[in-house]
Amino acid sequence: MAAGDAVTGFRGQVRDYLALRREMGFKMEKYGPLLDSLADHLEDAGLASVTTQAAVEWAILPQATQPHRWKARLDAARGFARYLAASDPLAEVPPTGLLDARRNRHQPYIFTGQEISTLLDAAGQHRWHLPTVTYPALFGLIASTGMRLSEATGLDDADTDLDEAMITIRDSKFGKSRRIPVDETVVAALRDYRERRRGLRPARAAPAAPTLFISAYGTRLLGKHADTEFRRIIALTGIGASAVHPPRIHDLRHTFAVRTLASWYRDGGDVAARLPLLSAYLGHVSPVSTYWYLHAVPELLTLAAQRLENTQAAS
Repeated sequence: MAAGDAVTGFRGQVRDYLALRREMGFKMEKYGPLLDSLADHLEDAGLASVTTQAAVEWAILPQATQPHRWKARLDAARGFARYLAASDPLAEVPPTGLLDARRNRHQPYIFTGQEISTLLDAAGQHRWHLPTVTYPALFGLIASTGMRLSEATGLDDADTDLDEAMITIRDSKFGKSRRIPVDETVVAALRDYRERRRGLRPARAAPAAPTLFISAYGTRLLGKHADTEFRRIIALTGIGASAVHPPRIHDLRHTFAVRTLASWYRDGGDVAARLPLLSAYLGHVSPVSTYWYLHAVPELLTLAAQRLENTQAAS
């Protein structure tokens, strides 16, 4: 379908869909204007068919509203997409669970680059020698890769192939393992940590201890101790002092995801096509979890709106 014919095509498909639903006994009184709006959105974006990304972007367009309204709009788009998918192989049906208003998820705190630098500097100030190198390396790895705290503390030395710049995460949240590539700054930081750790490891620690991140006693670092140290640093530095909820270690993971998505929007790439890659990298069970960021973080909403405006101006 050419962009110039899209209005007629999408509007016609909306009319056919509504007529079919009414024949089945559904009144569909509110859906005409709603789906006509979706048809206009798809046409303005120059799309040949409905996509999940376009449906989500359309659903969250009204800003002065409650999240359950976004969900209702996406539900309407999903029904229309299912109708199209019966005859159009290009039609994407948005997965259920997107924009689920019933989920009361924690509003993520997104760190700035300067805040992460401040955090890592403060993590290197500790009364015990080993934590002065362990905590900056741990928090830096999470910020650079978006891995979960439990995944990072569960790493063994053998899981970090620094020559190949690959890290193996075993038995993560959903019982799956994955290998992720890391950039040269992460490799350099981990090499430095290993070297400094070797000179600081207590003599009583087992020489064959396999763990990557070790505590002041030479044993595997526990997540609860890392969390305590993180909260101490946040209080000490004042990072996020005005936030509704104090920043958590997990927000470093959120920050990685949001910054990655934001960079894709800015470079003009196909965010929808890349999203499964980010989902796999983060270890999400499906891209549905990754789509959550599109409506949870105002910055991404703004970038999505700007992308739409640029598309409309070019068409």
